[in-house]
Amino acid sequence: MTDLTVLENGRKLNYSYADLMHYHGFGFPGGVAHAFKVMERALPLLDAGHPPERREIEIRTAFRGPGARDAFEMVTRGLTEGRYIVDAALERPERGETLMRYVFVLTYRGTAVRLQIREGIVRDEFISLGRKPDRTPAEEARLELLKRDMADRLLALPAEAAYEVI
Repeated sequence: MTDLTVLENGRKLNYSYADLMHYHGFGFPGGVAHAFKVMERALPLLDAGHPPERREIEIRTAFRGPGARDAFEMVTRGLTEGRYIVDAALERPERGETLMRYVFVLTYRGTAVRLQIREGIVRDEFISLGRKPDRTPAEEARLELLKRDMADRLLALPAEAAYEVI
């Protein structure tokens, strides 16, 4: 896993997963890991391997999680500046309830990279338990374990193994 590199007025900024977690906090480590892998995969493709200017990157996604939102905000300032958009039209229902929202489109200076999660990474149990209202304390503990497991599994993968360009 490499650090994410973007530019701010031509000067390099590097972000590790730990940096993004320090900004986000502890609530959604899997969402932070998803955003990290999306950016790790997409950023080199936006400007022929050169770090892009962070304030020119637009993110559109069907993913609603606060961990990903915070990670994208820290790296790109996209939420603050109106370039981070949650768009239900990007959902891929043909992929099923578990995978349909893991779609991200990053755009930079006319180049768009569209990514989706590969099969086998997000577990059905994680989605169903995360959406369940009135979880028991045991279910809450299980969900916390699944969040950490999601982050650990994602971070262990090369970005190309987690997200495919579509």
